[in-house]
Amino acid sequence: MREYLLTLCITAAVTYLLTGPVRKFAIVAGAMPEIRARDVHREPTPRLGGIAMFFGLCAGLLVADHLTNLNEVFVKSNEPRALLSGAALIWLIGVLDDKFEIDALIKLGGQMIAAGVMVMQGLTILWLPIPGIGNVALTQWQGTLLTVALVVITINAVNFVDGLDGLAAGMVGIAATAFFLYSYRMWYSYGIEAAAPATLFAAILMGMCLGFLPHNMHPARIFMGDSGSMLIGLVLAAGAISITGQVDPDALALFTGSEKAAVHQTVPVYIPLILPLTIIAVPAADLVLAIVRRTWRGQSPFAADRGHLHHRLLEIGHSHSRAVLIMYFWSALIAFGALAYSVNSASMWIVLGVVFLSSIGLILLLLPRFTPRAPRWAERFVPPRYRRRRRGADAQAPAEAGDATGEDATGEDAAGAEATGEEDESGERTPVTAAASGVNGASAIGPRSRIH
Repeated sequence: MREYLLTLCITAAVTYLLTGPVRKFAIVAGAMPEIRARDVHREPTPRLGGIAMFFGLCAGLLVADHLTNLNEVFVKSNEPRALLSGAALIWLIGVLDDKFEIDALIKLGGQMIAAGVMVMQGLTILWLPIPGIGNVALTQWQGTLLTVALVVITINAVNFVDGLDGLAAGMVGIAATAFFLYSYRMWYSYGIEAAAPATLFAAILMGMCLGFLPHNMHPARIFMGDSGSMLIGLVLAAGAISITGQVDPDALALFTGSEKAAVHQTVPVYIPLILPLTIIAVPAADLVLAIVRRTWRGQSPFAADRGHLHHRLLEIGHSHSRAVLIMYFWSALIAFGALAYSVNSASMWIVLGVVFLSSIGLILLLLPRFTPRAPRWAERFVPPRYRRRRRGADAQAPAEAGDATGEDATGEDAAGAEATGEEDESGERTPVTAAASGVNGASAIGPRSRIH
């Protein structure tokens, strides 16, 4: 564990220290998109943050290669080299897109080639554990197609949520943390060496996200761009692919019996591995909903719009920061809920805990629709948005209090108010044309529109 933590800290430190110089380089290179009507930020913000994240990945792999225990991962497996090859290719394509906005089909082809490069070097799915059947061996073509599909879907799912400051890095960091705990348990508790590469990938991914987040939290000073979002999506998919189909169910030693029975009983263990989208369920749901919504309207599935989940949170009244925290909450609930279920699927307390936390999440989600008003005697103890409105001179107090804290009278920051509109005299929200979307929130393979 100490070596994993050291690798994580080195990756985070290198990413954090390089992000500042990368920001200056992005400004000089002109990698700053124009402000569009659907953007939340009001000032041009440089991207290319993926450059710092890629060098953080390289530093993490280099350090791990020189550590006593983690060096065995490089000796016994070619997967770290496969990851580095695929990551370098997808990162290069992302850098070119951040600067020159390359064609959508070229990006899609690049994602497939990057996945193919990893497959050629051994990072692929060999078999799948099917409940009631047992381990089903995959042919070379089946394994390759499934691996490429998982990589492409995960990359675009991550990129679809890269629409608010700190959203993509935070959600992927949460998923990586849950996956690290899971794979480390498989490697350490059960002595399964095949889980060691996935554990290393998860630790490095956590460091990349943690190192970049301080620069990317609202208000962001730099965006990760497609070079960053596609990179962390590929690393997340690589960790799941690395361990899927590599573990013998009987090696878990959970019970005695046939392999068929073992696979059936350990289905909760395999769920987060077979389908990595279970630990990034929120981005995956956003991806599916966006494709259905756009095709239903007769648009291209890769056309940018204002219908993403984080856009909806801003529209119903959440501020920028609060919308990001709500997305964090749901991602953590799904990721760690799946992790707890894989540890003990028979515990009713886990199910009840998930249901209880889901209820709290729904209340927080709908809170702007039902803003309570505190009684007069308690107004000094609550935020200004929960105070009753007064007439005359007293009506300015809540607004002044809100200005003192950097928020308006409704508790929304400038970005949130700009994205959601203001209330008119009747209390109804007036829609505005400037909606909410990050610079990279359209699609990993979709073009960006320019405003001249």
